[in-house]
Amino acid sequence: MSDDVTTRDQGNKAQAADRGGAYVLLADDESRLRQVLRRELERRGHRVVEAEDGVRAARAIDRESFDVAVLDIRMPGLDGLEVLRSLADDDGAPEVILLTGNATVESAVEAMKLGAYDFVTKPCRIEVLDALIRAAARKRGLERENERLRRREEHHSAAHDPGVVGWNSRAMKPVLRMIERLAPSELPVLILGESGVGKEIVAREIHRRSRRASGPFVDLSCAAIPDNLLESELFGHEKGAFTGADAPRAGLLEAAHGGTLFLDEIGELPQGLQVKLLRVLETMSFFRVGGRKKITVDVRLVAATNRDLAAESRTGTFRADLYYRINAGTIHVPPLRERREEIEPLARAFLDAVAPGVGIDDDVLAALQAYDWPGNVRELRNVIERASLLARDGRLGRDDLPREIAHAEAAPASAATAGAGTSFSPPPQHEMPGTPRPGASLQELERQRILEVLHQTRWHRNRAAEILGISVRTLYRKIKAYGLDRDQVPVG
Repeated sequence: MSDDVTTRDQGNKAQAADRGGAYVLLADDESRLRQVLRRELERRGHRVVEAEDGVRAARAIDRESFDVAVLDIRMPGLDGLEVLRSLADDDGAPEVILLTGNATVESAVEAMKLGAYDFVTKPCRIEVLDALIRAAARKRGLERENERLRRREEHHSAAHDPGVVGWNSRAMKPVLRMIERLAPSELPVLILGESGVGKEIVAREIHRRSRRASGPFVDLSCAAIPDNLLESELFGHEKGAFTGADAPRAGLLEAAHGGTLFLDEIGELPQGLQVKLLRVLETMSFFRVGGRKKITVDVRLVAATNRDLAAESRTGTFRADLYYRINAGTIHVPPLRERREEIEPLARAFLDAVAPGVGIDDDVLAALQAYDWPGNVRELRNVIERASLLARDGRLGRDDLPREIAHAEAAPASAATAGAGTSFSPPPQHEMPGTPRPGASLQELERQRILEVLHQTRWHRNRAAEILGISVRTLYRKIKAYGLDRDQVPVG
């Protein structure tokens, strides 16, 4: 499609949208009927292009992106059914409404089998045709939006999802047992653990082993989107719901229908949305922003957090009723420093994904084993990906690593098998400099970890947020909440 056609196409669609209508192709060999229908449809806000036969209709569909094509079944050259049949493998094809003067059950059945949206007999009432065009345009718009969301949420390369590499460590055995127990059920699952430990991979594994595996897996980081946009992202919106809402849009709940919705950092969800999410979990229905039609979905919720929601539910920071609802099944994912035997296989998997054939020197593996990985698996992946850009002669050397990792002191021999319990039990004091006292709360651990990373990065907030696996906005909020400043240094 040429640039001028694309520009004209976008302009026509915009004109139709501004008038509350659809961009319509009307193909019929009866010129008077065509003109009457065009005039009446344009009076109702649609933008209409005419075609006098099937050949011209097919060419018009090739050139431009119509919302709906209204095709007469009997036309010279190429009839409506043949045009419809030619669109079978075209993902960008418009919805098709067929017109006929002598409908039969057989022709109607054939049209529906070929994918027609509907079938109308002549003479048709303009009100009926208008309603069908609007319904067909809405269907096409929602299908496109759902497909866009699903492609975005399901697109994961090997470099970003190494699967269950290294999950044979002793510390991960309880995690695997819980996945096996919870995956077959329909209960919500809450995954707990520090930032970057692999909570999303656990969520995907739950989905993969569930009865919903053939359905979509849709994920959303509640901390990555501004509060004022979260509701629309989750629930969708209708046209005119707010400034800039020029067309109806499906939310992630609709995109996840028949599958799993993964809400990462659910502790960041504003109180108002916590109430709405609870209602969805109880009724499996909701309204879009600005909508009046109740939408019913079939979705399983898996949520994750690095915060102590139990404590926050007692203080009112997080709604207790929602916490008890999502806490039906809980999985604690231990930090990477408690799963040191996973470091080598993970590092090799990450390196192979971005630089196949590049090897790793033994002293690099020793340095990786010695480091405490405050950013966990996410930090390891980032380090390997960056180091691969510096590698020479097909080998990853110690000089390719960041300074704080290249010069890390060797960890005690027991570190590889430490911490087979929950992810929030702090390791022994000698294992990790700067660790708070034994039995410290999750908030204390998080505060200390953030302070350590800020100190390591010399308060470079973007770099620190990347290591911690959180957004810069969330990091600024946590710095303020914990009262951190440059004069403070990590304990130990």
